[in-house]
Amino acid sequence: MRQTAERDALLARRLALVANVSALTAEALRLNQKRAGVEMDVLRLELEIGRSGASAQLVQDLHEAEERAAAAMQACAACEQRIVAAEGDVEDVDRSLAATEGN
Repeated sequence: MRQTAERDALLARRLALVANVSALTAEALRLNQKRAGVEMDVLRLELEIGRSGASAQLVQDLHEAEERAAAAMQACAACEQRIVAAEGDVEDVDRSLAATEGN
């Protein structure tokens, strides 16, 4: 009986952890789309500067877009680290589940 309760608790924990991995993966996709959009802004501004010259406004806009791109890249990397950690938690629960099957 106790073993069944322990296994049920582990299964519930695993379900919650997998849902968290799924949510983090969706967040990573959203962040990557945002990063790609910002990178397109950077390219557009660089092209505009190349065509019409480096006006103060274009240079400022480019600098701001580059800062947004760097922030987006950092957010993507942080999210990827959270995904790796969450996947490690799932693996830990899987090992615990495997150990309960042996008993």
